[in-house]
Amino acid sequence: MTTIIVVEDTVTEKDLIVSYLVDSEYNVIRANNGQEELKKIEGKRPDVVMNDLVMSDMNGLELCRNLKKNAETKDVPIVACTSKNQALDKLWGMKQGIDFYISKPFSREDILHAVRSVI
Repeated sequence: MTTIIVVEDTVTEKDLIVSYLVDSEYNVIRANNGQEELKKIEGKRPDVVMNDLVMSDMNGLELCRNLKKNAETKDVPIVACTSKNQALDKLWGMKQGIDFYISKPFSREDILHAVRSVI
């Protein structure tokens, strides 16, 4: 079963993303922020990381850089799901290791298309 870790500090958005993924039979690990995600990922290799870019303790780009520097997670695809929707934001995100970029607000189809595109 495909495992996706969802890193989102807004509870309602995280719950919505998780419900879309679980309903589509993905295994989901939840994290509230980047630091929590890094702890939860130790010793595990998810198939996909889906994260917000605007978070309080560690922004999503810092998280991407951490994941890409780690030998265990450098090849894990990253999907950004964020309110930062300018072309420059997307370009910079891709340079930091984001494989697929979704702008908020998002739909169920957006989430599932992103996951299918990277696995």
